Amino acid sequence: MRILLATDAWTPQINGVVRTYQRLAEELKLIGSDLVVMGPENFRCVPCPSYPEIGLAMPDRRHCESLIERARPDAIHIATEGPVGWMARAYCKRRRRPFTTSFHTRFADYVSARWPIPESWVYAVQRRFHQRSAGVMVATEGMAADLRRRGFERLLPWTRGVDTALFRPQPVRLFGSGPVFLYAGRVAVEKNIEAFLNLELPGVKVVVGDGPQLAELETRYPAVTFTGVREGQDLARCYASADVFVFPSLTDTFGMVMLEAMACGVPVAAFPVIGPKDLVVPGVSGVLGDDLQAAALGAMALERPRVREAALAFTWQAAAKIFIANIEGALAQVRLREEAAQRRIRMGRASAV
Repeated sequence: MRILLATDAWTPQINGVVRTYQRLAEELKLIGSDLVVMGPENFRCVPCPSYPEIGLAMPDRRHCESLIERARPDAIHIATEGPVGWMARAYCKRRRRPFTTSFHTRFADYVSARWPIPESWVYAVQRRFHQRSAGVMVATEGMAADLRRRGFERLLPWTRGVDTALFRPQPVRLFGSGPVFLYAGRVAVEKNIEAFLNLELPGVKVVVGDGPQLAELETRYPAVTFTGVREGQDLARCYASADVFVFPSLTDTFGMVMLEAMACGVPVAAFPVIGPKDLVVPGVSGVLGDDLQAAALGAMALERPRVREAALAFTWQAAAKIFIANIEGALAQVRLREEAAQRRIRMGRASAV
């Protein structure tokens, strides 16, 4: 199967969406499928509001059509609800071509953290975007249940994987003998990082990553170690050097960084919300609680081999197979509905005669 991926998030951006599809593309090749990316690099870009380091694509209709038709895809999957995603959706609508989508980001929470815009308005826009999708892939059952309550339909489960060869326990202590409490991810207001930085914890606090709030937090929390962006083996060594991975976010739909930390044998401390509730096994791979400080301190007592073992259930091979099966199943359902509609039309004409 040749799949065109329409996405507003792609390299050089570093986030869960980009890393998901990069790893998916590698795994799809191993099972005989191909992922062709139509992303921001294919169009003129302008700085994204509140994220000037990210280029916001300004796609034009003719170029978008040309890219899709040259790719000659068997299926079209739209990953994001940005300009590229909307343009690909418009193409499919004009051509009456079915497509699938993914729900990766709770934009309502991100927008409300910056501007006085009701969450219901943002969810209404996202719901409209996904209404025409043959299937909406969602990473966790917790997120799917929330979306069902908000009126989203045709939801399909699609978990993620973790590279357990890269992210593994290592005898390293980059930040001292400990205890070391570490957060990794985008440094932005919607990640609720200050809930971690304000905790009274022994040892060292470390923040790995970049983002629009980095300079502010570096100034306000001089005792915290901010490493900036780390990738690949450098990132894996950061995880392995920690005693507890603290995940303060209340808005993530999945949280791949938790899986990466767990694969390194590092237990997770998080709030009991969507994402952590779906990934963390309480008392085994982490501690969840409304008291994040108590959760972080409690997680220190967990056994690192058992934490690692909990992460091994998430493989990219399984994620790739589910992705393909979701697309095939969704497109098959579209064909069945179209055939049923044609039968009703023929029966109507026959009865009229």
